Amino acid sequence: MDALDLEGALERVCKVLESDERGYVCAVGVHGVLTALRDKRMACALGDASLVIPDGTPTVWVGRLQRCAQMGHVPGPKLMKEIFRREEFAHLTHYLYGGKEGVADQLAGNLAMKFPHARIVGTHTPPFRALTPAEEAALIEEIEALKPDIFWVGISTPKQEMFMRRMVGHLNTRLMFGVGAAFDFHTGRIRDCAPWIKAAGFQWLHRLVQDPKRLWRRNLSNSTFLWHITLQLSGLKTFPLTASSRDLNSVAEGRGDSAQFQPSSAINM
Repeated sequence: MDALDLEGALERVCKVLESDERGYVCAVGVHGVLTALRDKRMACALGDASLVIPDGTPTVWVGRLQRCAQMGHVPGPKLMKEIFRREEFAHLTHYLYGGKEGVADQLAGNLAMKFPHARIVGTHTPPFRALTPAEEAALIEEIEALKPDIFWVGISTPKQEMFMRRMVGHLNTRLMFGVGAAFDFHTGRIRDCAPWIKAAGFQWLHRLVQDPKRLWRRNLSNSTFLWHITLQLSGLKTFPLTASSRDLNSVAEGRGDSAQFQPSSAINM
């Protein structure tokens, strides 16, 4: 995970875009870290990413315990909003991929109203399953025609990370962003919490109250993060810093040729 705050993340995004290399950005919290611990495909998706931002207050606490004082909370919805808001990104074109039926179109309308300079060239609501070869080919063809600079993915973790890793070499876009629930935040389907709730590390509880049926099991399993990170910080257990694509030789998953942008600083979780 890259030890950055919001401004550092935006600077890194600019550098990746200026490099003219295709890549993708993952917004990762406790759920993403634990998924990567269990699933090598997810670990490799994070290892191959151009940027992995700390989308969760507990990840920031751990980063600061590892002497990364500059690390700050970088929520996916906030990063998305800032990229649409700031002048340095105003010339970029965008494609919205994700959400339930109608959400991507509503998001496009909301962003266009709030940021009149926004250039959204397309939207798509994918099915709640893996794409068929025909659907994948149609998406590749559409993106080839539109050539958006940024491809926003909101299909939840870990599906979005593995989707981006698989498709980064096939979609004609400069940078993909996996922003999870940002589509629902920016269309009002999920209410955001007060800054003090985020700072206290209770954003998960705020989300749980709004969607208990879907999130209760995830939040119960997230409690194991404390156990794993205690083992790591105490030196009783070590974890590899990154997972290599070579580790997936035995896993039947396609991979695009993701360009690697070396971070200036990163922490292990």
